Amino acid sequence: MGFMDDLSRRLANRVQLTSDDHRAYLEAVEGAFGGDIDYAMLVKIYGTSPESAKGRYSPAECTGVKKMRVEGDPDERQVSTSFAERQNLTMRMHMRRFTRLTNGFSKKVEAHANTVALHFMYYNFVRIHASLRVTRRWLLASQTSFGRSRTSLR
Repeated sequence: MGFMDDLSRRLANRVQLTSDDHRAYLEAVEGAFGGDIDYAMLVKIYGTSPESAKGRYSPAECTGVKKMRVEGDPDERQVSTSFAERQNLTMRMHMRRFTRLTNGFSKKVEAHANTVALHFMYYNFVRIHASLRVTRRWLLASQTSFGRSRTSLR
């Protein structure tokens, strides 16, 4: 709930949000945004695992998806969890502590929070992205005046 409350306070305009079908999101989004959001759920339907994948850590094969409107008027063409899934993969690949079966795992919440903060600082302000050829911060600054972009960040 804290994350959704923080997110709703930082957004000035109505947004579209997509989540998977984890039921905790329903209450969190409703509590944070009320009816002032276009919210949809993307439910993935999984089939049985092929024989070659049995016994591994691989999930079952996704055989389909179902898009469900929850609140407001979400654009069905934009209902996707791809951006969040890509960000999660990038985070797991950059920080191996989030990968199972590693010895870099820490149970301390502070250690995780610090590692995540350091990762996103590096990812947004230091790393030169191949497709952009600049850092994300530089891209933001180049699209607005430097003064305005500094004040728009919270």
